[in-house]
Amino acid sequence: MAVNPKFSPVKGDPTGAATLRRQVIFWIAALAAFIAFLWVFSEILLPFVAGMALAYLFDPLVRRLQGRGVPRAVAALSVIAIVIIAFILAVTLIAPILGDQIAAFIERMPGYVQQLQALLADSNRPWLTKLVDEKLPDASKSVGTLVTQGAGYLASFLKSLWSGGKALVSLISLLVITPVVTFYLLVDWDRMVGAVDSWTPLQHRVTVRRLAREIDDAVSGFVRGQALVCVILGVFYALGLIIVGVNFGLLIGLGAGILSFIPYIGTIVGLIVATGIALAQFWPSFWPVLAVVGIFAFGQAVEGNVLQPYLVGKTIGLHPVWLMFSLLAFGYLFGFVGLLVAIPVAAAIGVLTRFGLRQYLASSYYTGSGID
Repeated sequence: MAVNPKFSPVKGDPTGAATLRRQVIFWIAALAAFIAFLWVFSEILLPFVAGMALAYLFDPLVRRLQGRGVPRAVAALSVIAIVIIAFILAVTLIAPILGDQIAAFIERMPGYVQQLQALLADSNRPWLTKLVDEKLPDASKSVGTLVTQGAGYLASFLKSLWSGGKALVSLISLLVITPVVTFYLLVDWDRMVGAVDSWTPLQHRVTVRRLAREIDDAVSGFVRGQALVCVILGVFYALGLIIVGVNFGLLIGLGAGILSFIPYIGTIVGLIVATGIALAQFWPSFWPVLAVVGIFAFGQAVEGNVLQPYLVGKTIGLHPVWLMFSLLAFGYLFGFVGLLVAIPVAAAIGVLTRFGLRQYLASSYYTGSGID
């Protein structure tokens, strides 16, 4: 790989080392400024960041319509109208059902926990008691403790999201301002990209364009592909649990689908919750529990072998652990705004880190060539 000498500190070339230091300082300062900006303005940024995310998501569709002779403004307006109509239909049809299930789930959760604790402590099943005593001592207490701690962590995380968005004010601004922001960004998207590209220093333009393409490939490949994966898995899990007859199957299935945005997390959380409810609901009948396990095992197999390779791809460069940390950290610190910017920031950091590592491995500082 050809190495840009401005990024390669070599003996007798203090300019190259100074340039590399300036690049590192610049990107660190840019990241710090970006985080400070989010910290200061996170309470009002939600509709604007959401509009930017939607504009980025739907730009390929608008571009395709534009290629068929539709004016870009008309194409943007048409796409936004379709999205708004679909959102209204979804809220009208699904929101009341999900609201009732959420309320009932919260109300009945303590009863399910007690049933599971009683099942683990049942002396009429010596094999289960022996297994619990040997492998899971104090299991009945542990279940309650884990549920309590998990509920506390979830409540704290949701509270940070809620307070980070300032609740009702942000919700109203999200519904009113976001479509307007999305429309203007879609109309002016190409001009904005061209303007930013024109600001790039000429000597670094090739490198910056390559890095920008890598970041765009990582973000678009993951967001657009994984969003479709989430929809497919959510529908599959919900239908499967409803057919088996698990209580709150729609809520659990759709929730597992949404959480599948983070690879493996949706399947694990959905499996644990659905299995626990199935045990409390159907025991001593074991077939529904096995059916629940089979649903999530089949869903995970299809996701890993079919959906991920074909819809997301394997070269996006976003490791699940890094992605999970980014979503949780930015979501906790900046609320909903943090969730929206977590993936682009994670992708950008990943691309820039790999670029810096390639430059380092190709430099004389690493190889030792040209150094006495």
